[in-house]
Amino acid sequence: MARCEISFPTPLPDDPHKWDGWNKYQSSNFYERLCLDPRANPSNELIEEHCRELLRWWQKKLPLKNQPSNPLAQLLRAGLEESSRYLTEARVELLDPERRRAVDDKLASQEHEEAMAEFQKYLLFAIADGTLTAEQEKNLMRFGTENGLTKEQMISQIEAKLKESGAQRAEPVAPRAAVSSAKRDGETSSNPQEEFLRMLRLSGLDGEAMTDDQRDAFINMAENLGLEADEAEDLVDLYLEETNGASPAEAAPEAPRIEVSGPAPRETEPRPAAEASAVEGKVAGEHGRHVNFQDPLAGEMLFVPSGEFVMGSDALDAAPSERPLFKVTLNHFYLSRHLITNAAYEQFQPSHLRKRMPGAGDRHPVVHVSSLEAIKFCQWLSARTRKRYRLPTEAEWEYAARGTDGRKYPWGNYESRGDLANFADRNTNFAWSERDIDDGYPETSPVGAFPLGASAFGMEDMAGNVWEWCLDYYEPYRPAPKVNPRGPAMGNRRVYRGGSWKSRFNSLRTTVRGSNVPTFSCNDLGFRVVCECE
Repeated sequence: MARCEISFPTPLPDDPHKWDGWNKYQSSNFYERLCLDPRANPSNELIEEHCRELLRWWQKKLPLKNQPSNPLAQLLRAGLEESSRYLTEARVELLDPERRRAVDDKLASQEHEEAMAEFQKYLLFAIADGTLTAEQEKNLMRFGTENGLTKEQMISQIEAKLKESGAQRAEPVAPRAAVSSAKRDGETSSNPQEEFLRMLRLSGLDGEAMTDDQRDAFINMAENLGLEADEAEDLVDLYLEETNGASPAEAAPEAPRIEVSGPAPRETEPRPAAEASAVEGKVAGEHGRHVNFQDPLAGEMLFVPSGEFVMGSDALDAAPSERPLFKVTLNHFYLSRHLITNAAYEQFQPSHLRKRMPGAGDRHPVVHVSSLEAIKFCQWLSARTRKRYRLPTEAEWEYAARGTDGRKYPWGNYESRGDLANFADRNTNFAWSERDIDDGYPETSPVGAFPLGASAFGMEDMAGNVWEWCLDYYEPYRPAPKVNPRGPAMGNRRVYRGGSWKSRFNSLRTTVRGSNVPTFSCNDLGFRVVCECE
């Protein structure tokens, strides 16, 4: 039975931009209308409670019917008239035992059909070269089991497709050639990365032919092989590089970047007496190979050299989540000078125009965007440009914001100045607003409005304006040193950094951490992007 992923925070936020459950009242799934998870087998009491709270939420919005020019009225227009009918219908269907059983049966049937379609898609890719290896069949069976298919159903599908296509199961000796070939590269045939790359090569698709849906399907297959989504994205990009003219010999050196890589070898670097001179020499050398570039949507991408820094803070005003301190080593990368703007994001999702904050223009940072939507934007941008875009890791973000000198704010250690960042000043009405400072903006500001607040590497708005999503799921810090950390593979909350126009000045510190569920969005949370170096 399909799981309902819609949140139902209590109390329900008055602002519809802060949760997405309100706009599901027309869903064909009665559980989804009431923000319920069918797998949890909700009780009648819970059904009644959700229906009651949702009806109450909509009732509070009824005065908007007399304010047609109000942006909220335009956003909620249809629901003001129809929501009560749809919600009541869902309540009636789910409270009646026979009707609810019919609803459950229908959802289970839909889920089974979707699982079977995915299984068949995976099977077709597996036998594209006319053979089905034992490892492939094992992965197929695991995928089917995880998606509720029985062993008999899976075997029936495999046998039917083998007969229809003329494909054969590989003989036990057949994998040896692949094994020896893989061993020449230091890997075995059971390596899921190698298996996934093989599947990509068998597809025959190149960067122009591969659609977004096909790319998503490949990522799903990789996850079923045990790879993480980010790693799978890297492998797809690596494959596309091969198909766009790079020979396997040229592409091979790039493969280690798929794994967590170590710091650049130090023995090849000069070792002058002054550490600053060594850093400057290293930066100069890397800048000679990598230069800043302009992306039509992401804007100017600034090069950040590899380096080491101490992450976290032991200051008296630091929160427990900022401790303990630990050393981080990072490889070089590019980071956008500015936050992603409304104009750029709406090239990807035109419907987001209606979510803009009142008065926000094209150059204002995009807000009301979840981390999942931000990741989708990066995937879309990657496919469009054939570069590797993603959200910055938490370590990359902090390194780009504070540099190697441990500065408190991106610009240094200056406190409470209105020309450095957009924060909660006299233009806002919060209890913590600093009434004696004027930064010139009551809410978000256009990107680049505070050039004096740029970080050591040149990024602007890394403090204030809007919080910025990072790639990592949240986890407490540990004192052990790390190399290119990406956080845990799974989690309930994703990290964001930097503070916003709602933040007190002290919350703009480069080490402050925030987090929320990946689907969360609000009017002071956006993102910027990393582009991995070629």
